[in-house]
Amino acid sequence: MATSSGLSHVDPAEAGFSAERLTRLGRHYEKLVDDGRLAGWHISVNRGGHNVFDTKYGMADIEAGRSVGDDTIWRIYSMSKPITAIAALMLWEEGAFELKDPVSNFIPEFADTKVWRAGSETSPQLEPITEIMQIWHLFTHTAGLTYGFMFAHPVDAIYRKSGMEWGWPKGKNLAEVCQHLASLPLVFQPGTEWNYSTSIDVLGRVVEVASGMRLRDFMQQRIFDPLGMTDTEWFVPENKVDRLAGLYGKLPGVDKAVRLGTAGQGALIEPPGEFGGGGLVSTMADYVRFAEFLRRGGEVDGRHLVSPRTIEFMASNHLPDNADLTAFGRPLASETAYDGVGFGLGVSVTIDPVKAKVPGSVGDYGWGGAASTWFMVDPAEDLTAVFMTQLMPSSTYPIRSQFKALLHQALID
Repeated sequence: MATSSGLSHVDPAEAGFSAERLTRLGRHYEKLVDDGRLAGWHISVNRGGHNVFDTKYGMADIEAGRSVGDDTIWRIYSMSKPITAIAALMLWEEGAFELKDPVSNFIPEFADTKVWRAGSETSPQLEPITEIMQIWHLFTHTAGLTYGFMFAHPVDAIYRKSGMEWGWPKGKNLAEVCQHLASLPLVFQPGTEWNYSTSIDVLGRVVEVASGMRLRDFMQQRIFDPLGMTDTEWFVPENKVDRLAGLYGKLPGVDKAVRLGTAGQGALIEPPGEFGGGGLVSTMADYVRFAEFLRRGGEVDGRHLVSPRTIEFMASNHLPDNADLTAFGRPLASETAYDGVGFGLGVSVTIDPVKAKVPGSVGDYGWGGAASTWFMVDPAEDLTAVFMTQLMPSSTYPIRSQFKALLHQALID
């Protein structure tokens, strides 16, 4: 029997899982719905190209009385980043750039970007850029860029003041935003630290310049169409609005998920440009197809869209000296653990599960989104797993670490 993602379902025991233990995974997240902390969710666990656990629970939209369905559309936010990374790696395979090429080869304004040294948001002391910003810095969040919503550094405040907190200056397309980013100071010299940032959005602009195509068109032709990702788009068209999940949030002093009306409406508006760091909506079926494409080493329907060696390279730790994010990063993002976790080309990579204190395999990789969505590929166990829900911020509950623990306790072979 085929599931909505096209994978055949097999008995968990045939795939090395305990069916009884897998139910613990569902029961754990059911409690979050029953006590009102989540509206609803969808889980998919797959091994060896077969689905072993696919279950939904709760409401996609509480106010509309709509349950989670196979075709529910979710805002995936930063789970857009690995897709953008794959788009860029396709061009890298074709010789469009090298990872050590200067970003300014594609976006000239970055040649003159200044770096924050001291001071405040109103009186920053800046210095010239001395370490060339390279393409690999964009893939790995080591470019010195940041996000306005971090609230952790004076440059974050400068971003917010310039119209970049959870979004972009109104009406600007990707090229204009990247020019604007280049006019703002970097948090540090490129390549010297890790900081979660807008760098994958800038990488999306590199894709546009290198390919001569708009990012949305490149992804549609080179990724979405070949993979059959028919519901992965940059906004929800009118004929699919009734499938979009509601967006919820955790407010101070409130124990139940609260509807975020204004923030949730953003998915209905066609953007002036595509921002590959967080602009996509998708379905469970579509994202399972993407995760399985990665697990298969870039193959779909017998054709390799990227080389298996490229996927392996992508999922290797690219931080200097094999450092983890605790040693090399600024621990501000909540999309991954930091101890024992490195960073590859657009994905986090487990380098030491014991140090992370989260069960996993050396080399498992993935990423999450701001509304608590998450995915993982585990080459050692031949696994993919995807979790879809809509709760901001993603740091509200330890959804991802608990998911990995519950997933691994169900493996018996």
